[in-house]
Amino acid sequence: MDKVLKIISLKDKHSDYTYWVSKTYIERLDAIEFLREQYNKFKNKDVQQRLQRVCSVINQKQS
Repeated sequence: MDKVLKIISLKDKHSDYTYWVSKTYIERLDAIEFLREQYNKFKNKDVQQRLQRVCSVINQKQS
């Protein structure tokens, strides 16, 4: 991830939503992963270094 700094006036401020909508889902996931890693380093070094997966089993009627 490249570091980018933009200085804008408050009058020219755009919403965060429009910024993130313009990114691909891969770029958004990379940003989430980056923030998660930063949080884990700050909060606790013993936290697992991966996202948890949740799986639900649903019983369905067989026809």
